Amino acid sequence: MQHCLLGETSCYVVQPMHEITFSTIDKPKLLSQLTSLLGELGLNIQEAHAFSTVDGFSLDVFVVDGWSQEETDGLKDALSKEILKLKDQPGSKQKSISFFEHDKSSNELIPACIEIPTDGTDEWEIDVTQLKIEKKVASGSYGDLHRGTYCSQEVAIKFLKPDRVNNEMLREFSQEVFIMRKVRHKNVVQFLGACTRSPTLCIVTEFMARGSIYDFLHKQKCAFKLQTLLKVALDVAKGMSYLHQNNIIHRDLKTANLLMDEHGLVKVADFGVARVQIESGVMTAETGTYRWMAPEVIEHKPYNHKADVFSYAIVLWELLTGDIPYAFLTPLQAAVGVVQKGLRPKIPKKTHPKVKGLLERCWHQDPEQRPLFEEIIEMLQQIMKEVNVVV
Repeated sequence: MQHCLLGETSCYVVQPMHEITFSTIDKPKLLSQLTSLLGELGLNIQEAHAFSTVDGFSLDVFVVDGWSQEETDGLKDALSKEILKLKDQPGSKQKSISFFEHDKSSNELIPACIEIPTDGTDEWEIDVTQLKIEKKVASGSYGDLHRGTYCSQEVAIKFLKPDRVNNEMLREFSQEVFIMRKVRHKNVVQFLGACTRSPTLCIVTEFMARGSIYDFLHKQKCAFKLQTLLKVALDVAKGMSYLHQNNIIHRDLKTANLLMDEHGLVKVADFGVARVQIESGVMTAETGTYRWMAPEVIEHKPYNHKADVFSYAIVLWELLTGDIPYAFLTPLQAAVGVVQKGLRPKIPKKTHPKVKGLLERCWHQDPEQRPLFEEIIEMLQQIMKEVNVVV
């Protein structure tokens, strides 16, 4: 499968520049093939960045000039033809391409068609006529979450607010669609499809009837008994283990992004800032939410999947206490304390000793000392046996 995200960067009027991103199954000589493809179109490569993942995918980003017009329709068409030529070569596994277009009326990039399958089918693009929008259940600065139905199935619909759409939001939107399409696990919220054609930009997932763990703890003022707490912790660990096994770092693990269905099953949600881990095993740039954020991320240091383990520890503490982490501090004060003073939330005295030990390992200052989620699952299962919890 191949995707091509085409965006337009700010540039001199005389010499328009464009940013083109290819994501595809990695293969020998791919970079040289893509370079030749752009050369065939008369494009001059000013910057090139190539990444690959341990599970065999490649991400290649090019900043180019040489296309005389600012509009991207012609360039999109030309790229389509060249990519189809690559598809027809023996051994090619490419299936589809996708683009961002420039909206002249708003001077913003919009996903014109995030995927254009070359075989004429599209399994995940939502048929808007079958989508019925009902009650709004949540609202944020950049989007609204609605309850609704799709083909008679109850769903959750996350809409981007058109007046708040910008380039960064579009990148996160396309990244979330890209990641959610490839994950399937009982402890990860199921992606059902997306609307990617302006003006409707939304992601449709299964509806989780009991809402977020954050709301359960802090708005409904409910609490978990130890047995239920351990089951919830195990659900989250299993979902995160699956993501890490697929080289996906969530980067914003917190109780607001953990949803519960009508049976009490908890699933990991919201992949707006998730990323596929590159081959070097480390990433940079700050993302996430300060109260749950690992110290290495706060400090803009290179980090890996162990940053999610730190966030998991804060989630586990929240399940134990029902409190907001560092509630007596502002988010920024909490971040400074975590980095400079090794600040951590206070563990209740009555906490099971092994749960306390798990917490302390997971939020260790040194990422290398934190356990993998596979180990966390084993530790939780052992604790559950000791307290007679039936899985």
